[in-house]
Amino acid sequence: MKTLLPLLALALLVPFHGSVRGSEKNPPNILFVLCDDHRFDCLGAAGHPFLETPHIDALARDGAMLTHAYVTTSLCSPSRASIFTGQYAHNHRVVDNYHPVDPKLVFFPEQLQTAGYETAFIGKWHMGGDIDDPQRGFDHWVAFKGQGTYWPDGHGTTREVPQTTYDGFNVNGKRIAQKGYITDELTEYAIDWLTNRESKKPFLLYVSHKAVHADFVPADRHRGRYEDSVLPIRTPSVAEMDAGKLPMWLRNQRNSRHGVDFGYNIKNFSPEIYYRRYCESLLAVDDSVGQLNAFLDQKGLSDNTIVVYMGDNGFQFGDHGLIDKRTAYEASAKVPLLITAPGHIPAGIQFDGLVGNIDIGPTLLEAAGAAPLAVADGTSFWKALCAGDATQLKRKHLLYEYYWERNYPHTPTLHAIIGGRYKYIRVHGLWDRDEFYDLETDPGEMKNLIDVPEHAERIEQMNQQLWKMLFESGGREVPLLEDRGPRFPARDPAKAPQAKFPAEYFVK
Repeated sequence: MKTLLPLLALALLVPFHGSVRGSEKNPPNILFVLCDDHRFDCLGAAGHPFLETPHIDALARDGAMLTHAYVTTSLCSPSRASIFTGQYAHNHRVVDNYHPVDPKLVFFPEQLQTAGYETAFIGKWHMGGDIDDPQRGFDHWVAFKGQGTYWPDGHGTTREVPQTTYDGFNVNGKRIAQKGYITDELTEYAIDWLTNRESKKPFLLYVSHKAVHADFVPADRHRGRYEDSVLPIRTPSVAEMDAGKLPMWLRNQRNSRHGVDFGYNIKNFSPEIYYRRYCESLLAVDDSVGQLNAFLDQKGLSDNTIVVYMGDNGFQFGDHGLIDKRTAYEASAKVPLLITAPGHIPAGIQFDGLVGNIDIGPTLLEAAGAAPLAVADGTSFWKALCAGDATQLKRKHLLYEYYWERNYPHTPTLHAIIGGRYKYIRVHGLWDRDEFYDLETDPGEMKNLIDVPEHAERIEQMNQQLWKMLFESGGREVPLLEDRGPRFPARDPAKAPQAKFPAEYFVK
């Protein structure tokens, strides 16, 4: 594989431009870049106060920034399975990070292969624990087991994440040692495949980064970049959470592995330190996007290539007293999504139509002129995006779902109606409050209006809508899978105490 230094220099100088001329005779190439745990507001283009993401921002300049993009389950493996299948988690049934996807399910890259595409997967597979074997739908395969590792010697980390592995890459069935920083090395594998492919077929290159999954380890060249930056995050106090009538489970999760009081079960955990390292880790991902786009331009491929950049879920840094994801709150479920297709998608538009991860496969299949998935919950937004007209999308809400994991018992089974001004969250299997928020007046989702009389009718309507969406999509059963992996139920006795029952539950 060739060094990336000349490409990095080129990426800093060459903008991504051109015009796609895709047709049945000349279908477009597709570059799909997936970033782990990338929350929606951590981009320069999203108004972040200091984060430098010029190459991802260039996608917003040269194409569309979709400002209303969500995942239907905010967790790595379920979200990735929804991207591949176009299905909700209750249908593809990958509901945690330990169980593989059903071999009977069809992935959208398989449809592209049938349509004449050559396909490559580079990066994090993460469906089925330690599985990194070549998967259907891909002609070329580079992956690693579980979470892999940022560096092969593990330097820079403060803790070992579950499913961390150090045995390198599976390259088309052959074990190859990891040599360097994983974001850079995955980019090098991707460019190496593009350089050496001999086929004249259109291609799908699916680059699935480990970054920026915790434990966040920046590239050495970026470490410390934001050491003195003023951070745009804030953790609410216990009193504020109580005053906002937030549910008991949320208050209790504050003192857990996924809460600010006992994050990752580390004494004196600091969301601020983790946030700085998170932002620094994103810089190599931005470099990767720049290198890939520069290569496309250098080789004359950008004129006929759709480029998609997306996060697989968000991440919380003190929001609601939490870290991690899994919840239906904006910081957890909303993701960055940027798409360029010059000549099809107008440059520089902000597209506010509601789209979900379940829509990615159907959209790319339509863009490629390939047959749609036979079974999918998502729909294509390709025509609306090309027209720059969000009103063409009829869907006004998405169904959100998360299923309780024995490994991480802090977050209950949740179903929600998301994507509109109002958000309704239903907790399942707990003696606790549901939630209802007005995102227009309360974008931080800190004032639970579930018991406010003026919203009673709307809440009832959204509850009925939730059940309608579940029934229509076959979601009447809670997926139940056997126990796998470690458990993390610990609390810190010196931190936030157990929450009290809601006052309205006590009959006078």
